[in-house]
Amino acid sequence: MESLAGYVYKAASEGRVLTLAALLLNHPEAETRDLLGFVTQLAGQRSTPLIIAARNGHDKVVRLLLDHYRVDTEQTGTVRFDGYVIDGATALWCAAGAGHFDVVRLLVSHHANVNHTTVTNSTPLRAACFDGRVDIVRYLVEHAADIGITNKYNNTCLMIAAYKGHADVVGFLLEHGANPDATAHCGATALHFAAEAGHLDIVQALVRRQAAMVVNGHGMTPLKVAAESCKAEVVELLLAHADCDVASRIEALELLGASFANDRENYDILKTYHYLYLAMLERHRDPARPVPKEPLAPPIEAYGGRSECRTPQELEAIRNNRDVLHMEGLMVRERILGSDNIDVSHPIIYRGAVYADNMEFDQCIKLWLHALRLRQKGSRNTHKDLLRFAQVFSQMVHLKEALRPAAVEQVLGCSVLEIQRSTARMEAAPEAELPQATDNYESNLFTFLYLVCISTKTLCSDEERARINKQIYTLIQLDPRSREGSSLLHLAISSSTPVDDFHTNDVCSFPSAQVTKLLLDCGANVNAVDREGNSPLHVIVQYHRPISDFLTLHAIIISLVEAGAHTDMTNKQQKTPLDRSTTGVSEILLKTQMKMSLKCLAARAVRQHSISYRQQIPSSLEEFVELH
Repeated sequence: MESLAGYVYKAASEGRVLTLAALLLNHPEAETRDLLGFVTQLAGQRSTPLIIAARNGHDKVVRLLLDHYRVDTEQTGTVRFDGYVIDGATALWCAAGAGHFDVVRLLVSHHANVNHTTVTNSTPLRAACFDGRVDIVRYLVEHAADIGITNKYNNTCLMIAAYKGHADVVGFLLEHGANPDATAHCGATALHFAAEAGHLDIVQALVRRQAAMVVNGHGMTPLKVAAESCKAEVVELLLAHADCDVASRIEALELLGASFANDRENYDILKTYHYLYLAMLERHRDPARPVPKEPLAPPIEAYGGRSECRTPQELEAIRNNRDVLHMEGLMVRERILGSDNIDVSHPIIYRGAVYADNMEFDQCIKLWLHALRLRQKGSRNTHKDLLRFAQVFSQMVHLKEALRPAAVEQVLGCSVLEIQRSTARMEAAPEAELPQATDNYESNLFTFLYLVCISTKTLCSDEERARINKQIYTLIQLDPRSREGSSLLHLAISSSTPVDDFHTNDVCSFPSAQVTKLLLDCGANVNAVDREGNSPLHVIVQYHRPISDFLTLHAIIISLVEAGAHTDMTNKQQKTPLDRSTTGVSEILLKTQMKMSLKCLAARAVRQHSISYRQQIPSSLEEFVELH
């Protein structure tokens, strides 16, 4: 049956109606019902013959299934649309979303539920609005589709049509009673979505319907959203909105100009000055009562240690200085949007990257550190930000550019904080989100190791080295572990520890004798064990390049043994490091360094002769015996 169901599904998927009819011929009714209800999993989709036929627009197949076999129109499956995975989609939802009008009409004529929602509460009408098919939208509404049903985010059909730029759909929905002021859970209205995307005609249509200038959950009006997104035409239109007062007008012009200064896609320094100057004129329209900039933040080193311009003359003085205008823009954005706004850091990072490309690394690092602090202040996930530092630091070391130890220390400190937070996120994550949370956590561990490796190649004074080592010590005390239970020391001596390939691998590689020594000096437990009971010594003796990288192997084994590694310690398979040695070189090195203490010999004797010792010796000695 499963094999036959596969052929039935394939015929329906490809629109081969005669083949499908032949496959279904002469089967008992129950068997046919099972074949047409069978859910096939293929290419990330889980669907029945009816759903896949509707998804692919095969109206003749759909007609056969409905007319002759009376297939249930409310079957649900999982389908892919524009990169999205839609769970709980019906055949009607699929046909509406894919723009197959004939199939939509056929399904509705067979009493398909026009308001059947997916798992995320999306309706066939919403799917048609997303695709911009006003003909299907009109037909569904004429057949009782409810334009007021919202999805799980409380987004309306009007919002999605406004965001996607389907002006004819927006016009139809407004004419049929769609509420222009409905708000999503994030506080946004259709006007927010249209303004952000820059759809001027839709913004005009919503304004004609008296759409209100409300504030969303991030403190943003549609006017501010348009300004932040560099949508100048939309901004100029909304400046005439009834709800736009003088303060809002000034703020929008400043934000628009500031955004043009540091936007990768819309960079235009001439527009930056133009709109900043228009805003300044608004502030000083009445010379006797100028509108001051409030609150004006104290100078920030990352922005050149200067304050924002407060008069037209101050702004005029920097007109031809691009670098200063870039910093002016960043200051204006941070003041208007607020330092906790999720979008404030993106242009700061972009501007820092531009400096890095121009080999102005110090300015890049200052900007990125500022952005990192802003993001950590807002408890954002910063694993990508930290990796970005490892990349630029590695580039500097590789190019023999001076790297300030203070910068390395600060990023290490931020890494410690992020690892603490990612540990908490991982512990609190729902099961579905746990893999991603674990990936982020491990990424932070690896990045920390890259930074430690970079620190070993950074010229430091004794005081600077002590401050760097303090950050390393702090994390070691937290004893973070990888999925396999590997400690930082395990990762430092393992050739399987991944290394980022964007500049980082020019400087960092593992196993690393220098990183091993530094971790041990900072208090790493030389006898820590992973989930298989392997100590770092168990891992390093399996190094697969003992000849070409003999010095690394030799230095690490000596460092581990000198730090007190137990050469006779057994893992869960009762194997010692010597037992696990995969090459003659590592075996010889290990034997020359083995220093068996009387304590170790006694512990091994207890285990070998099965002598009872539990609750007869101190608990610390019990643990010691178990290691052997």
